[in-house]
Amino acid sequence: MALPASIHGCGRCPDMPYARPTLTQLIDRAQQDVQDGGLQSADPLLDPSVLLILSYAIAAVSYEHYGYQDYIARQSTPSGATGEYAMLWGALKGIFRKDATAAIVALSFTGVAGTDLPAGTVVTTDGNLSFATTADAKVDATGTLTVQATAQGTGSGYNLAAGTTIGIATPIDGINSSGTVSAIVTSGADQETEDAFKSRYLTRYASPAQGGSEADYVSWALDVPGVTRAWCGSPGLFGDATVPVYVMMDDTNAANGGFPLGTNGTSSTDTRYTPATQDLLTVANAIQSEKPVTDIVIAVAPQPYPIEITLTGLGSIDDAMKASIEAALADLFLRIGSPFGTTVQGSQIAGALNAIPDIPAFSVLAPVGSITVPVGYLPTAAEPTYQ
Repeated sequence: MALPASIHGCGRCPDMPYARPTLTQLIDRAQQDVQDGGLQSADPLLDPSVLLILSYAIAAVSYEHYGYQDYIARQSTPSGATGEYAMLWGALKGIFRKDATAAIVALSFTGVAGTDLPAGTVVTTDGNLSFATTADAKVDATGTLTVQATAQGTGSGYNLAAGTTIGIATPIDGINSSGTVSAIVTSGADQETEDAFKSRYLTRYASPAQGGSEADYVSWALDVPGVTRAWCGSPGLFGDATVPVYVMMDDTNAANGGFPLGTNGTSSTDTRYTPATQDLLTVANAIQSEKPVTDIVIAVAPQPYPIEITLTGLGSIDDAMKASIEAALADLFLRIGSPFGTTVQGSQIAGALNAIPDIPAFSVLAPVGSITVPVGYLPTAAEPTYQ
């Protein structure tokens, strides 16, 4: 007697790609197995026979088993894994999902000279974002007090713009309760998405650590919360033994065009070069513990290079279409931009805009030909001119 369909697998050859059967196919197989069972003098699948109901039940159970096997198969490879299994595959290469981090801001208050503001003082914004001061501070002879404060929550939502009003939660005699944010010292970052995390650890599987290769420096930089793009520059660019590492923080510092805050420099523990500040200091400090001991790592922020763009035929478009155009240009420059020199073609701009649904017919009047972006810069789009 021939094997039931649910056992012989419909003739699938072992060396062919496995196709998971659908629930309908499993029901058909179960019913065919009942028909082939040899029951005489009756139709075993008459509604509502017990065998008909059992064939549906057996098919449903089998479908769950196939689903679980499919899930196991996906988790058994680095590229298919999700959730905690992706975390385990990343951990095998020393790559871990980046947690959200807290922002540190610099604050300014006024008051009576000599008045103390104790460490741990809670300050809040109108939007109920809370920060706590990190050190004791005193109003100076000019009546000004400056202090740093750490966000009491995590994420990029705490990256307050300079000039933001902030107040002392519990008033202190001799200090005006209302102050302002003077700067972001260190940007807060959101938790890394699973897709970004998988991209990082799959890159490490494709390029195993070499103890200080260009790929290693890029990987170490991308491990820093908030860093979304990184490049390793030419050794010696800033002097003997220096290794420049360019970084961008496209999500965390979106309000700053994705460019990191601070000045270029090295780790606070490496006395052979000027220390970096703000976001760049965070990057330099993170790489310091990973790099070869002889290298002087310089965390570098690329500089923006605005490209003037003039478009004809779009003089009457609405704000929504303008927003789509600006988003398409930002995406184009993110994909092609490199701090080692980028050439932007007018045809690339036209191609990016042509992909926008329902965009009217247009022409790119400027730039004409190609634009060469210097080394150390990344292309950005100035607000387009519409004609």
